Amino acid sequence: MSKTIFITGASKGFGKLWAEAFLKRGDKVAATSRNIDGLKDLAEQYGSNFLPIALDITNREAAVAAINGAHKHFGSLDVVINNAGYGVFGAIEEVSEQDAKDIFDANVFGTLWITQAALPIFRAQKSGHIIQLSSVLGIWTLPTLGIYNATKFAVEGMTEALASEVTDMGIKVTLIEPNGYTTDFGGTSAVQSTPIDAYDAIKSGLGAIEGLLPEDYGKPEATIPAIIKLIDDENPPLRLFLGKIGLSKTERVYEEKLKTWKAWEEVAIAAHG
Repeated sequence: MSKTIFITGASKGFGKLWAEAFLKRGDKVAATSRNIDGLKDLAEQYGSNFLPIALDITNREAAVAAINGAHKHFGSLDVVINNAGYGVFGAIEEVSEQDAKDIFDANVFGTLWITQAALPIFRAQKSGHIIQLSSVLGIWTLPTLGIYNATKFAVEGMTEALASEVTDMGIKVTLIEPNGYTTDFGGTSAVQSTPIDAYDAIKSGLGAIEGLLPEDYGKPEATIPAIIKLIDDENPPLRLFLGKIGLSKTERVYEEKLKTWKAWEEVAIAAHG
């Protein structure tokens, strides 16, 4: 049975791949981007099944209008995928005030505005699936990506709370946790902070860190079967890792965290009073 899917950030990368895959199998897709020139090919090929929408997700009123417009256009809405976002590269000390505010506006507040816009529709129909594109970097960190980490940690907390709020309303919620993929994430989509010499040594060693090794990057096309299985599943998971690195590294990271927490457990309990 075909679905009506709303996806942000769909002019390239995962968004474009997934939108096209949905259309190929007969779904109806509303796809957003700041500049919809990158969606012209899909509009020409899929006609009435495809609705391109120019949208700045940081504009709350525009986000609400886009969701409501897609719902009115197609007469239904089944899945909302918050895919839009970008990275800021730089050590914490290097990130400018404006760059920090801008990435939170896009990655966190943009996700929030689209989510809030979709919820009344999903509540009314007692069904729907909200999918947030998070990252393994919403679960553990890498140096020089700390502000991006912070935005994805925020999306994780917001979405996990949301899932518990809407579980009895027929609304499904999923966080997608990709490891690195050969998309444009580190290219023209990224913001580079003004460097400080003190961090040169850390940056020069990044290529040897697990998760950033050349062989650690997945092929974006390989995610298509996973995203289709996810939206078709009657009981989708709250979190879905994409790629071979995420879960195995998460297990090791959390094992080390638990070890440290347990070592300080007596101090923690004594602090209870």
